[in-house]
Amino acid sequence: MAHRLEQQVAIVTGGSRGIGQAICESLARDGAVVLAVARNVEKTQAWVAALGADVPGRIVPVALDVTDVAAVNAFVDRVAEEHGRIDILVNNAGITRDGLVMSMEDDQFKQVLDTNLTAAFYFVRAASRHMLRARRGRIINISSVGGLMGNPGQANYSAAKAGLIGMSKSVAKEVAKRGITCNVVAPGFIETDMTADLPEKIREGAKQVIAMQRFGNPGEVAEVVRFLAGPESSYITGQTIVVDGGMYM
Repeated sequence: MAHRLEQQVAIVTGGSRGIGQAICESLARDGAVVLAVARNVEKTQAWVAALGADVPGRIVPVALDVTDVAAVNAFVDRVAEEHGRIDILVNNAGITRDGLVMSMEDDQFKQVLDTNLTAAFYFVRAASRHMLRARRGRIINISSVGGLMGNPGQANYSAAKAGLIGMSKSVAKEVAKRGITCNVVAPGFIETDMTADLPEKIREGAKQVIAMQRFGNPGEVAEVVRFLAGPESSYITGQTIVVDGGMYM
């Protein structure tokens, strides 16, 4: 079977676990060289080693603070220089610092915006410069249904995820003429470490508002990302694809 992404170079932030890990694996299995960016590189190294010979050398763990603009710029330029191209950018890095808005601390709000939105802007700005010169590229930003419908206790998270959607639409309009697409994937409740920590009562309550009555798995999100990264999605841009089992509709 031919690999659709053969010889392409992808940067995936938040690549140490969960959805990010699944995205890295999916792109690599389809032939891409994947730079898996995360603060905790040891976690990435562990699961990459466990893959064995499945995707030899295609996933490269990278330790990076995505909120450090100078480090991001230097990293993206180095990738372009060493590999000669940047074809795919997936902004998946994200954190939560939940709390009701009336008692939310400034740092709780700022930290989430810095990691979930501002860092994505840093990567889009840096990578798009190389994509524009090459006249090709796929930018995929991972938002959330929280950015579409809001969520109690997550004013910071929902603001950041909504901001990703708005930013992506603007970017899509700016870069489309150069053959670059920019889209958003908005997952709902997905089985990750983050949702595993939820009390069982909240998990069961969440399932009651999901049409499919279950949480998704990271691979189901990763396959949508892989589609948007591939040639079949060449006429799709500025769109938000919701992967939530029918929770928000």
